[in-house]
Amino acid sequence: MNVKRREVLKLSSVVALALSAGALAPRQVFAAPSAWNESAFDASTLDEAIKALGGNGIEESDKIILQAPDIAENGAVVPIAVSSEIEGTTEVAILVPDNPSALTAYFDIPEGTLADVATRIKMGETSDVYGVVKAGDKFYMTHKEVKVTLGGCGG
Repeated sequence: MNVKRREVLKLSSVVALALSAGALAPRQVFAAPSAWNESAFDASTLDEAIKALGGNGIEESDKIILQAPDIAENGAVVPIAVSSEIEGTTEVAILVPDNPSALTAYFDIPEGTLADVATRIKMGETSDVYGVVKAGDKFYMTHKEVKVTLGGCGG
């Protein structure tokens, strides 16, 4: 058995034991509540969401690759992938301005990590999908229109 695997198994056993004994609350195991940027997720426009994330402006970049279908047959599960070739990328966000909440997904990218994320999102109607990246103190974006044929978050 791999040594690192044993260490992970030991640690997970200790955490499970602490949780069941009541010595550790589940909220202590997961991310701190302060990590949730409620104002960014409540934003209804692209500009409001960028401002809530700490940006003043945004510029288009061809160093961001947004993979999304041209036509989403089901708006409830639209596969989206965003990768950034911009040096020093620390955040990646996926925004859909026509959704009730424009900010659909947000990822912190640790230093030295490849900025490449993929997820499935809900879309209520045909809209542009924006891949937004923060590198240094600047925000960069790219976008693509995705046509929705069957309702997701709207129907």
